[in-house]
Amino acid sequence: MSSPIRIASTATAVPPHVISRSFVKEYIGRVFSVSGRRLDAILEVVDNSRIDRRYAILPVNHLIEPRPLAQISREYREHAICLGRRVAQQALDRAGLAPSDVDLFITVSCTGIMIPSLDAHLAPEMGFRSNIRRLPITELGCVAGAAGLTRAWEYLRAYPTATVLLVAVELPSLTFQRRDLSQANLISTILFGDGAAAAVITGRDADGPSILDSESYLFPDSIDAMGFDLQDDGLHIILSKEVPQLIRDRIGSLVSQFLGRHGITGKDVRAYILHPGGQKLLTYMQEELKLCRCQVEPSWDVLRDFGNLSSASVLFVLHEWMARKQLAAGDRALLTAFGPGFSAEMLLLQWN
Repeated sequence: MSSPIRIASTATAVPPHVISRSFVKEYIGRVFSVSGRRLDAILEVVDNSRIDRRYAILPVNHLIEPRPLAQISREYREHAICLGRRVAQQALDRAGLAPSDVDLFITVSCTGIMIPSLDAHLAPEMGFRSNIRRLPITELGCVAGAAGLTRAWEYLRAYPTATVLLVAVELPSLTFQRRDLSQANLISTILFGDGAAAAVITGRDADGPSILDSESYLFPDSIDAMGFDLQDDGLHIILSKEVPQLIRDRIGSLVSQFLGRHGITGKDVRAYILHPGGQKLLTYMQEELKLCRCQVEPSWDVLRDFGNLSSASVLFVLHEWMARKQLAAGDRALLTAFGPGFSAEMLLLQWN
């Protein structure tokens, strides 16, 4: 029997500038040229979002002003390195490991581009070995945090005594487009927040939940459901209003088939670590999977306190479940996230 592959530790971090719900309601009509019924509809979306606050790397008065793409890229690089360093060090400290103990360094992000990648910047600065293996993932969007866990699990099945560090950094505030009055851009302005998360995954002896299995799924005929369009002034979000329904239609069968491989059903799963993409998405998943609030509470809490952090979101939720210590040895959890493609990633975990 192979050794368990465990998530030894997690860490999260957010930047200092807070964007509250009341602040959004006060400023959104000033920033965008909308009024009357359309403004009323947007304010209703703000109230229904279940998001109390989000965080940003820069003051809002700076973020809302158009800036050259070169400047936005510099801001992304500076703050991605800063936040990435914070969560990487915290996760390693909590696992009782040094940077030199890491064999594979995975970094994920979709809200900016760095070449050399974030891991190349952090490795020499933090003291990683020069023969560290690196895997930067830049184009999976919100699903990348879960996909990063899967890539770590796959690597550790081949190298069972190794250790992987996963770092997700997302700065969606830098994709803000003041002149874009599309519904997708207005919704994203209400929904997304900046933040970073990390996880240490290892085949060595460690505390933390074990990863038992993983499954990826690419939805048919859904290429235009979600993504970014890179234009002269930066990234413009693509976000179809059909995304929640896409997930609602499929989530039940996807979970049933995945769990069925292990001879279990949803009733055998104690915790659901769901990507909090938005209140409608979470509501649909909770209804379709017939879950009680207690099984998804950390997802709602992360949405309320941080908004949608793209790839880092599901790692924030995982961090909450691990910190709260509500699960006993043997309890199973299902972790799932969704992203461009349109795609889903699921992992089956078991607490130790």
